[in-house]
Amino acid sequence: MKKENSRRSFFKNISLASFSALALSGCDMKALEEFLQQNFRTLTKKEKNDIVKNLEVKYKETYGKEFHVSAEPATEGVLFGYGLDLSRCIGCRKCVYACVGENNQSREPQIHWIQVLQMEKDKGIDLAHSTVHYNPEKVPEKGQSYFPVACQQCRNPQCTTVCPVKATWQEPDGIVVVDYNWCIGCRYCMAACPYGARHFNWGEPKVPAEELNTDMHYLGNRPRMKGVVEKCTFCIQRVRQGKYPACVEVCPVGARKFGNLLDPESEIRYILENKRVLVLKQELNTQPKFYYFFGI
Repeated sequence: MKKENSRRSFFKNISLASFSALALSGCDMKALEEFLQQNFRTLTKKEKNDIVKNLEVKYKETYGKEFHVSAEPATEGVLFGYGLDLSRCIGCRKCVYACVGENNQSREPQIHWIQVLQMEKDKGIDLAHSTVHYNPEKVPEKGQSYFPVACQQCRNPQCTTVCPVKATWQEPDGIVVVDYNWCIGCRYCMAACPYGARHFNWGEPKVPAEELNTDMHYLGNRPRMKGVVEKCTFCIQRVRQGKYPACVEVCPVGARKFGNLLDPESEIRYILENKRVLVLKQELNTQPKFYYFFGI
């Protein structure tokens, strides 16, 4: 076994005997197969298709609804990038709740992949004195500006380098993903992320069946489990189908932009070439593909 997989192998080996005994006594073999499943990156196309089909059956049995789970791979010639116009954002948090609904984030306990920071406008970008706990009757609040933060989808992601079992990695289209079945919950990636963009499931995530988004991707918004880390995936289940992320579509002021960084005619490339652009914590050399800019 490769050294990087040794910790995961250890956990598997100490549980194998007990799982085998349960299997012999009539326990669900599908549960055993899921537990022993290899890292998603190592599977053949057929194995991936079999896994997502089994998940569709499992979710239907659990929630009583039809599901579509995709294993759609990255498209060649695509590198996704995100732009956020700080001069337009009004702090309404519609993006936060669109993200929650689209990506099946836990309602209890609450998990939000997007955090919107409020800060005093005359102090500029002052993250140290910002707050996520604002609740005025109307937004934008006079004298305040807003700075949404989520996964920065770094070109040089530190979160992936520290994972002892390689449960998280960067896809060819630039999306940093997590294989929930392979994650051992050590939270090293959370410690390494300088943006606070990864979230751990301390409890069993709860999403009402009637609110579940049934259009899923294996590496994205499928139901998570207790003891694993999750994060923004640029709505992988949407963008690999040619759609915008949910937060982009819902923004009422058009502050959010998204596109292919390799396409010279894309809107995101225009922004990079013609607007005042900044990246968060540039000095760390994580090289985010999430760009803040001032459009007006």
